[in-house]
Amino acid sequence: MRLQAGQEALVARVLTRDGKAGYGFSLRLDAAEARQMAEWDAGTGTERPPYEPVLGHPWETAFVAGETVPWDCEPGFAALTWLPG
Repeated sequence: MRLQAGQEALVARVLTRDGKAGYGFSLRLDAAEARQMAEWDAGTGTERPPYEPVLGHPWETAFVAGETVPWDCEPGFAALTWLPG
C-alpha cells in the first residue's frame, strides 16, 4: 500500500485457526518480515521478530517500542480489503 508520505509498505494479515487476526508490515517490502510480524501479532507462539526501522514511521516506532501499532494513522490501511478467512 502507499503511505501518506509516498513510500510503499507491504502489509500482511494472518488468521489463526480460531479466527484471530494478526497484522504485520515491511517498509523494505519484505514479505517474510511482514508475515513473521503478523504471525507474532496473532499470538501464534512464534518469537517476536526483530525489526530495524528504516523511515521512522509511527508503525516502526511503536513496534520497536513494544507498543500497539497505530494502524489507523495510515488511511490506506483502513481502505484495505481482506479476503474472508
